[in-house]
Formats: sequence, C-alpha cells, structure tokens
Amino acid sequence: MERTYSVETYGCQMNVHDSERIAGLLDEAGYIPVKTGEQADLVVFNTCAVRENADNKLYGNLSFLAPIKKLNPGMQIAVGGCLAQKDQSIILKKAPYVDVVFGTHNVGSLPALLERARIEEEAQIEIKESLEHFPSTLPARRLSAFSAWVSVSVGCNNTCTFCIVPTLRGIEKDRSEDDILREIHALVDQGVIEITLLGQNVNAYGVDFGDRQAFAKLLRKCGDIDGLERVRFMSPHPRDFTDDVIEAMAQTRNVMPHLHMPLQSGSNQILQSMRRSYRTDRYLNILNNVRTAIPQASITTDIIVGFPGESESDFQATLDLCTEAQFAAAYTYQYSIRPGTPAATMPNQVSSEVVGQRYTRLHEHQQKISLGVNKRAIGREMRVLVGEYEGRRDGRESRMTGKSEDFRLVHFADSSSARAGDFVDVRITDASAHYLIADEIRTIATRGGDAHELRNREVTSTGVSLGIPTVRA
Repeated sequence: MERTYSVETYGCQMNVHDSERIAGLLDEAGYIPVKTGEQADLVVFNTCAVRENADNKLYGNLSFLAPIKKLNPGMQIAVGGCLAQKDQSIILKKAPYVDVVFGTHNVGSLPALLERARIEEEAQIEIKESLEHFPSTLPARRLSAFSAWVSVSVGCNNTCTFCIVPTLRGIEKDRSEDDILREIHALVDQGVIEITLLGQNVNAYGVDFGDRQAFAKLLRKCGDIDGLERVRFMSPHPRDFTDDVIEAMAQTRNVMPHLHMPLQSGSNQILQSMRRSYRTDRYLNILNNVRTAIPQASITTDIIVGFPGESESDFQATLDLCTEAQFAAAYTYQYSIRPGTPAATMPNQVSSEVVGQRYTRLHEHQQKISLGVNKRAIGREMRVLVGEYEGRRDGRESRMTGKSEDFRLVHFADSSSARAGDFVDVRITDASAHYLIADEIRTIATRGGDAHELRNREVTSTGVSLGIPTVRA
C-alpha cells in the first residue's frame, strides 16, 4: 500500500529548497504526496531556529498531531532543519511520539531513518555536525515547473550576535562554478526560465577559493545561458556587496533589477552591538550606487525591532533611514531571545510591550513608504511572469497574478491566453502598499504548448506546504 506524505516548511528560502529535496527523496523512496484535505501517513517538519515563533509553531503542530497519531499507530512524524539541529533530544522530550529527528547536514538520510524507526519501533536521532554533500546531489520535487532555487553555498562566516544559523549550518562552503552552471543548464533544459541563487550570505561566494569577484563572474555567466530569462539572488550582506556585483547586475541581460539587502537596524550603535560590520553610511552608499547603475531597481530589506539596548532614538534612526532609503518593502521582525546567541545574555533587553509598540509603528511607517513607491509605478509598463501558486486574487474580478522584473506582485485582468509560466506585458493602473494593479497589453508564451502541458503535469499536488513568512539572518 502506498504511503502518503506532506512537508511543512518554516523559515528561509534555503529551507524551502531543502524541502524540495526532502520531497524528492520521499518520491524516490515510493511515498506519494498527500491529497489536499487528507491526513498524510508521514508528516515532515522542516524547521527554523531564527525566531521564537517558529519554535512555538512547531510544538503547537506536534501537539495537534499527537491524538491523530494515537489513533493511527502506523503514522510517522519527522522533524528536521535548524531547530532539529539545535534542540535534538529536546524535541523527543517535548514530543516523544516523534519518530525521526534529523539535522541540516543529513537530509539524504531521511528515508533510511524512517524505515529504521518503523522496523525497530524506536525513535531515530541522527544529527551530523558538518555537510558531506551539497543538497544539489539529491533528487528534488520542485514547487514550480519554471522557477527554481540553486544553492551556491551553505553555511555562514558572519558572527551576528542575534543569529544562531552559523552554529547550526556551519562555516561557509562554496560549490564550484562549474557545478552550479551545470545544475542551471540542466534546469533550463527541463523548462526552467527563472532561477534564484541562494546562500546564507550569497555575495560572499568565492571566499572558499579566494576570489572576491566570483559572485559577479557567476552572474555574468548566467547571462550567457540561452533560455534563462530571469536571475535573482538572496540574501546578500552589505559587508561583501562590491561595485563589481552592481556592474554585473546592471550589465547582465537576465539579472533582475531587484535587490534584497538586509539592514536590520538604522542605528549605528545597534549595528555595532549586532556585530553587523557596516554602518548606515556604507549601507546607503550601496543603495545609491545600485540606483545610479539601475534606475528602475526595487530595493527590499529586513529589519529587527527591539534589539537589546535599542533606545527610542535608535528606533527613530531606523524610521528615518527607511524614509531615506525608500524601500519597496521591508520584512520586519520583533527581536526574540535565542538561547546560544550572544544577544541572549546582553543587558538592557527591551520589554515585549515596547518591542510590540515599535513593531507596529515601523510597520505603519513602512506601509506609507511602500504605498508611495508603488504609486510611482502607475502608468509604467512592466513585464510580469505569471505565477503558478498566486493564481486568481479575486474570482469575481477575474484577476491573474505574477511577479514583475523588480519583484513586485502584480494583479492584472485575466486573459484566456495567459497561463502559468507566460510573460505578460502590462500597464500599471493602480497600487496598494502590497501590490500593483494593471491592464494586460500582450501575452508572450515562453515555451509553447508542450511546455504548458509539462508545467500542468509537474505542478500537480507537491505535498509541500509553504506560505510561512521568510526569515532571513
């Protein structure tokens, strides 16, 4: 009898990519994705350890599954990812009915661990401390038929005081350029037209082999790949963001005019406490250089509110920098203590009440900025890649959804000829803080009929659940 599975993903894009590998491994082992609305025989949680709410979400979901598993003894539950790497045996103390706990470095062991747990009727814990093989060597069930993630590195050499990721994923290890390009070529041969290069600190790529210009060179080589229409990357670090990367972005035909550049705080004092290794003048200079080279570039960021020692003037400095930077969007997070990080034991922890108030103020402030940035797009023509999962925003208004080249969400009037994976040229007619509204001008099929059939076949029921806000270190 075939066993069904689902994968629940918390956290960053690296985790999303890992979940595609987990799903691919389970497919290869004979499992099938669970149908929507049904209970899976195997539930895998791919976890995040960056924020406390990810812990709470995991343990809440495990508690929900406890009575279901009691009624279905053959059901299995596995927990992997960064929280598994961090907590290990703690997970089994809190949820003794979990069958498998595996780490960030041994995703490939999951099918064997599940089988061992079933045969021995005993929970299996396997946590490796270092990566043996890049995830790209594993099979994958991609969430999209025409967009894909490609890891250029794993791990991180930074020492940010709020972040536990380097401890869990290890020091940075870079893939060879040839290996990366081979994977991209293979994906394009399968019909992929958009790739996102991933790394914990993606623009530090090359540190392993001593080439500070390696990332810019990689971007340019992506521009030489026929059939690859869009290239994105995340997340870079301001410390390593050099002019050669800006030049490569501006001069490479398929590198999109969007930059996600984590800020974390607009206060130099807080940046120093965070050990972020840059200051606001350096950060703003990068933004200015990007906009000079790429006038239509959209810039988004990450910001943490309520870091230990953050005063009202520190917080005001963040508000002021947001005004000056004119971010298209900011992913804002309330600081939470993460055991094992230097920030967890810092004095002057900010009260949760103050953190909450500042979070609300920053959110409202950025909403106004985002609305202004988006309204300036009214009247412009944009090229949108129609998404598979955004679909119709409002059936009554019959709108389709896609992403613009500068990574903005665009809703446009539905056309019978536009399908997932097509490019649609649109004219922007209205805007909100979160999306643009447009009229269609023309549809450009990217691969023809056979490709549409391929997409429809591949995108059916992945068994991978997303929709959780990304968290970047």
